[in-house]
Order: sequence, then structure tokens, then C-alpha cells
Amino acid sequence: MDISTFGQINPPNRLLMGPGPINADPRVLRAMSSQLIGQYDPAMTGYMNEVMALYRAVYKTRNQWTFLIDGTSRAGIEAVLLSGIRPGDKVLVPVFGRFGHLLCEIARRCRAEVHTIEVPWGEVFDPQQVEDAVKSVKPRWLLTVQGDTSTTMLQPLEQLGDICRRHGVLFYCDATASFAGNVLETDAWGLDAVSAGLQKCLGGPSGSSPVTISPKFEEQIRRRKCIEEGIRTADHADGDEEMIYSNYFDLGMIMDYWGPERLNHHTEATSMLFAARECARVILEEGLDNTIARHKLHGDALLAGIQGMGLEVFGDLNHRMNNVLGVVIPPGVHGEQVRQTMLLDFGIEIGTSFGPLSGKIWRIGTMGYNARKDCVMQTLVALEAVLNRLGFASKYGAGSQAAWDHYAAVTNGVVGGQ
Repeated sequence: MDISTFGQINPPNRLLMGPGPINADPRVLRAMSSQLIGQYDPAMTGYMNEVMALYRAVYKTRNQWTFLIDGTSRAGIEAVLLSGIRPGDKVLVPVFGRFGHLLCEIARRCRAEVHTIEVPWGEVFDPQQVEDAVKSVKPRWLLTVQGDTSTTMLQPLEQLGDICRRHGVLFYCDATASFAGNVLETDAWGLDAVSAGLQKCLGGPSGSSPVTISPKFEEQIRRRKCIEEGIRTADHADGDEEMIYSNYFDLGMIMDYWGPERLNHHTEATSMLFAARECARVILEEGLDNTIARHKLHGDALLAGIQGMGLEVFGDLNHRMNNVLGVVIPPGVHGEQVRQTMLLDFGIEIGTSFGPLSGKIWRIGTMGYNARKDCVMQTLVALEAVLNRLGFASKYGAGSQAAWDHYAAVTNGVVGGQ
């Protein structure tokens, strides 16, 4: 091996305007560069306690057990599902995009009996559809996605918690793509577990998953308690139900690590904890409502610009996410050629999609640190230039003018609630 061929990491400068990840907030990157400390140093455990408090505020919950799972957002999903689903449990998954299918995939690996209801991609569920299925299936868990980036749709959750309460169902939500950019009320909506990731509206890197669990779910986890040999003492007792079939994702053991006992489980990912702490701190400094309003403002400006260009928007606009927009690729336009030209000539990344939408839509994100006017304007100008070069004729500057008009209308008070 010639080590001289391996230079320092120096990635190209990109503006990440796809469905995530996005450019991390510089404040988060600075926090990540802090020196490491030991996992039981009082300063470290103090930061862990601060993370719990900060994410209670962002999740809008009083749940004691609000903490981090070390791993990407999928690690948070797996931790909740592996710890919550007992082999043979019935679960119901309303599928309206790729990530509903992911919940089914993980639930099957937990040996659940998986039941689904589906709507076409680009639509969401009416609460009555969900309640009818709950009555029919009688599941132990309702597993939902709030914002599915594959379709850019946002599933309303406000009424589902009451449905679950009436029918004795535990309620989980994967909020990876929507958290902190769209309204999510953990306690008010009756959610028993929520998981997310840093790499979207939170403005950080992938690699840590904030989760929150209700006292009702905690009780279920404690029934499956299992303490490792080598660290257990005579004071430790196992639960009376079947153990959780993962060591790393056993929420009971992770709670013991984050709790007052500080019972050893893993070595906390210190740099990611610093990142997660700064993500939440920055949002709460701005104000959570203001952060959500900022995502709506710039998402709406992008929408205005795309429509001003004469492009079709995908899906039900009444239920779109604030932070990701689906754009129908025009006939005769090679979608990947557009993406590659934007990336290589402008340094701007936009996304494609999956499954039935593969090659049919672009997904453009305005989230986290990139939910800014300059990012929206740069993306619209670049997209319009590339499309015109490739033969899709639009009035020059129509997209950016429409976005400017939206910003001006908001500034002048014409558009309220932004």
C-alpha cells in the first residue's frame, strides 16, 4: 500500500437540497470537534441529562425517558420496535410510501404478525380508515410514519392517539423526516414512542437518533427486563415476560445506562451526543414554533418557484411536508441528467425517489440549516438554467420571481402565520 495516495479528507463543496442529509449547521460541527471525555465523567453525565431535558422540549413531552440511540435514525426505529414488539404480536402499519414498508420489514424481523392498510403514493389516510382497521385487526401496536420523504406527504396524527387509547393500542411514530420542521405534539397526541434523526430538520449529521417513550411503554419494557451477566448484582431481577431479542437495542438496558444507576451498556458516542445536544439547543434558542415556521416559509417559497416555472408538483398539496417537495419530472426530460448537471456544474444536490416514483419525481428539501432564502433562490435559479439548457422552455427567471414574490408577500404581511 502506498499511503501517500490517501490524502486528508477534503470533500467537494455541495449545497445539499435533497431529502436529507443536509448541510450541518456550523455550530453543530464545532460542537462535534470538542475533545472527548470519559463516559462516567460528571461533565459527560451532565451533558446526557441536558440532552434529555432539551429533547423533552423539542418533542413537547414530559416523558422522563427521552434520550439518544447511538446509530442512524433506523437504529432508533429498531430499538423501539425490537423492545416493544413481542414475537407473535399483531401490529398495524398504514403504508403511504417507502418508509411504511420499512416499518413492516423491521416488524417482521421482530416476528410480529404484520397487518397493513395502503393508499396510493401521494395520498394520506383519513383517521376513519385507521380506526376501521384497528377495529378489524385488534393490533397491539399502531406503527406510523409522520413524514414519508419518498412521497413528501405528511400523515395527520392528531386523532390517531385517541383512536389508540379507546382501543387499547400502543402508538409509535417514525418522525425522522418531519421532526422539528412540522408540528409534532407527543403528549397531546397520545404517542407512546417517537424516534427521529439529526440529519434533516434538526440540522445535524446522521448518526444519532433521539427517541422518547411514554410511561405506558416503559412499563412494557420493564416486563422484558434482562440484565447482562458480568454486570448484574443480587439486587437485579429479570422481568416476567420474554426478553428483548437484541442486546444493543434493548431499551431497558439503555434506560439503565442513561438513568441514575448508570449501569454500563455501551460507550456513548460522545461526539454525536455533542452534535445532538447542539441541534436541540439551537432550535430552542430560535424557538421551536419559529423553527417550524421557518421551514414552512422556505418550503412555501420553493413551491411558489417550482409552480412559477411551470412544473407540476407531486401529491396532495394539502398534506405535503413543510420541508420536502416532490416535483414531477417533465416529459422528455432526463431526470438523472438534470440532477448530475446541477451537482457537477452548480454543486447543488437534489434527490430522486424510490419504487413506483423512481425516475418520475425529484425531491427537493428545504430543511435544517438549509431552510434559508439564499438556498431556495440558488436552487431555483440552477434548476431553471439546467432545464432550459436541456430543452424545457420556461420564462426566464419565472421561478425565482415567484419565490421573491412569496417572500415579499410574507414580509409585507399579506401571508399570515409564517
